[in-house]
Amino acid sequence: MSVLADVTGNLGSIGYGLAAIGPGIGIGIIFGQGVQAIARQPEAYGLIRQNMILGFVFAEALALIGIALAFAFRA
Repeated sequence: MSVLADVTGNLGSIGYGLAAIGPGIGIGIIFGQGVQAIARQPEAYGLIRQNMILGFVFAEALALIGIALAFAFRA
């Protein structure tokens, strides 16, 4: 029975690892496109930077929800 508990814990870790892929890719896209937008329109730096930070916060919140759910559904 202890082997089943070990497998369940490992599945939670794998689930969080898979859940972190999406926000990781999203953050890369957000900052990559943001830098490209700033290079194209330097006068809009403040607005672009603000939107980049807001997008980063939302993407990071998804990763934090994923880790919280990994611990919450751990039976």
